[in-house]
Formats: sequence, C-alpha cells, structure tokens
Amino acid sequence: MQIILMFTGLTVLPAIIMSLTPFLRITLVLHFLRQAIGTQTAPSNPVLLGLGLFLTMVIMNPVLTEVYEKAWNPYEAGTITLSEAAATGQVPLKAFLVRYIREKDVQMLLEVSRTPPPKTPEGLDLKILCAAYVLSELKTGFQIGAMLFLPFLVIDILVASVTLSVGIVQLPPVMVSAPFKLLLFVLIDGWNLVVGSLVRSFY
Repeated sequence: MQIILMFTGLTVLPAIIMSLTPFLRITLVLHFLRQAIGTQTAPSNPVLLGLGLFLTMVIMNPVLTEVYEKAWNPYEAGTITLSEAAATGQVPLKAFLVRYIREKDVQMLLEVSRTPPPKTPEGLDLKILCAAYVLSELKTGFQIGAMLFLPFLVIDILVASVTLSVGIVQLPPVMVSAPFKLLLFVLIDGWNLVVGSLVRSFY
C-alpha cells in the first residue's frame, strides 16, 4: 500500500510543485520579463525553470522542514499513523497557502462548491485552499508582469516614433529598441531587482 501511495504521489508531484508553491508566480513573472525585453528564447526555458525551482526551494525550505520534522519523522519512527502524519503535515502547508489567497477567490470557490464557510481561514478545506492559491497567484503574476511591461513598452513607443519621424520604414522598430532595452536592464541590474523583489514578496 505504501508503494502504491508513493508512486501515486510521484505522478502528481510535478503538478503540486508547479501549482502549490511560489514556482507558479516566479515562472509567470520570468516569462513576462523575457517577453517584455524582447528576447524570445534567451534565457531558455530550462534556465528559467531551473531558476524558478531553486528559488522555490529557498522560499519553501521552512515549510518543508516543519513538515519533515512534525509529520515525516514521527511517522518513520512509528509513533503516529499515516493518516495522523498527513493531517499534521497539512498544517504548515495550510498556513503557507492562507497567507497568499484572496478572500474573493475563496468566496467564489465556496459558493460554486456549496461549502459552508468555516469560522477561521485555517478551517478551509485543502481543496478550496489549493484552488484559491492558484487563482490568487495567477492574478498576482499577471499584475507583476503588466508592471514589468510598462517601462519597456515606453522604450518601444519612443523608438517607433523616432524611426517613423526620420523616415526609417523598412527597419522594424523592435530591432532598434531591443539593444536599448537590454542596456537598460543591465544598467539597473534587472535580474537582481526582479529576483530579489519576487523572493521578498513571499516574506
């Protein structure tokens, strides 16, 4: 039975990592950043996914450590059952998810699932929490992505206006603005700013 549960957990592990951790927000923002700069394939997808995974490990380390110490260690020692370990391990995960969900998303999910609202956020069912967290992170990621696009969009508009005013019609404005956007991103140490802001947004 334990082997079956282990293999079942391994099949859903990628979906859990991508949806129920900071990996979702980080990869969304990094994708929008790459689109805003105009480098379609640099950095490559494996590089962005690797960066997102390592940052996720840094952010989730306290939660995983608490789950390991309070749930896995006692279960491995035989002092608690599997169901008790699962219930104990849910507590740190729920505490993490509750910090980033939006009340509007939770209310909508409670209504569509016809579930009575609990007295405290910690009393929410894990299924509701997980779905609300994904919706909230998608909205947050898109908001950050929109803010990242604005300065680079201004550069695109300025370059397009200049090239059209001097009569350069054959040369695409995107090709002219790309070096300026890269130069701006390097000068302001963009990777440090973006990654630092992303990590700090979870604390």
